[in-house]
Amino acid sequence: MIITIDGPAGAGKSTLAKMLAARLGYDYLDTGSMYRTVALAGLRRNVNWDNPTELENVAKSIRLDIDNGRTLLDGEDVTDAVRSQEVTGHIRFAANNPDIRLLMVNQQRAIAERLAKAGKSLVTEGRDQGSIVFPDAECKIYLTATPEERTRRRLSEMRQRNESGDFDEILKSINKRDNEDVNRKIAPLIRPKNSIELITDGMNANEVLERLCEIVGKC
Repeated sequence: MIITIDGPAGAGKSTLAKMLAARLGYDYLDTGSMYRTVALAGLRRNVNWDNPTELENVAKSIRLDIDNGRTLLDGEDVTDAVRSQEVTGHIRFAANNPDIRLLMVNQQRAIAERLAKAGKSLVTEGRDQGSIVFPDAECKIYLTATPEERTRRRLSEMRQRNESGDFDEILKSINKRDNEDVNRKIAPLIRPKNSIELITDGMNANEVLERLCEIVGKC
């Protein structure tokens, strides 16, 4: 079984998908971290961001692995590193690149196929999972919240990593990211067909998890 969780930036997709996978005993795939890893590799190699080919070559040259919810770049665990504000500021160069998206989509499908052959189920999250990558998934969920709610959550995550941030600046960044995601030409953010929308304002993680389990139980 494949469960897709799509939604805008800061909606809590990674946290909730990980929690849901653990509750169900499924494997977890954080697709956003894959694009973030490409951006991180580009930063480390000082690519020219105005030349898409340079980042494409980086994406093709790195070894990107997802292992039990952890993201590995050439064997290095970069799960936390890819969540930095600097990476967030550059992720669009990977996410909006058609060649890189095709590369990532193929990797995501290959991971799901490998798990299926092993008799395992998958919870995968991102912005195009139910619409593009796995349109025939058995259970599709669209997880969202208002920009202000997502800003508060992003600030909380940053504080847990001992990072500082300004509410207005992060809100501005989230609104900009939403606009880019919705209007990009390649795999824009949409609510997938036949998906169930869950708006999580005012809910804590455990409350959202229980609601997700109810939704999955009806799929």
